[in-house]
Amino acid sequence: MKTLIKQTLTASILSTMMAGVAMAAPAEAPNVFVKRIADSLISRLKTDHAKLQNNPAAVTAIVQQILEPNVDAQAFTRIVMGTYASAQNSTAQQRATFERNLRQSLIQNYGTALAKYSNQNYSLRPYKQTGSAFPVVTIDFNSQGQKTPISFQLTDAGSQWKVRNINVAGIDLGLQFRNQFADTVKRNGGNLDKAIASFKPNADNAAKK
Repeated sequence: MKTLIKQTLTASILSTMMAGVAMAAPAEAPNVFVKRIADSLISRLKTDHAKLQNNPAAVTAIVQQILEPNVDAQAFTRIVMGTYASAQNSTAQQRATFERNLRQSLIQNYGTALAKYSNQNYSLRPYKQTGSAFPVVTIDFNSQGQKTPISFQLTDAGSQWKVRNINVAGIDLGLQFRNQFADTVKRNGGNLDKAIASFKPNADNAAKK
């Protein structure tokens, strides 16, 4: 009887601890999180600026190291796949393959863009807490007197914030990539496997919309 009580009590304590972990909120404010990531990335690019010239692979490695752990790839995949992200329209394997390919393409996209980095600076806009489940933090990147606003839409991953979508100068990249993927599916006659294998999100084209 005592053993049963101990087991029950232990199970109760463990389940309570696990629930507490699952419900743990990020320790950082959304704007602090974004600033930390931006500072880390820009600092690294400035420090290694000479080494990174004509070395896109090195830039891509830095982007992957700093950004990838802070992006909610599954959430971004759902946004870009759109209706194809549902279990009725795709298999778990197709969604996993799409997520892997999308992550690699995005890292290459941003690596290529940042390879042109020439010591631009940025300013963080004042952050206002709105109570939204997906808070947005905006940064203005300054280059040759021009400002390019980039807004990061975040999601609470339990113990930290993660980026779930990005808006560049008013262009919702998740939505634009979704349109690009839908076009890719059409070009492949509705064959989802072929569309997933050939899909390459183009941030430059999206930004020109």
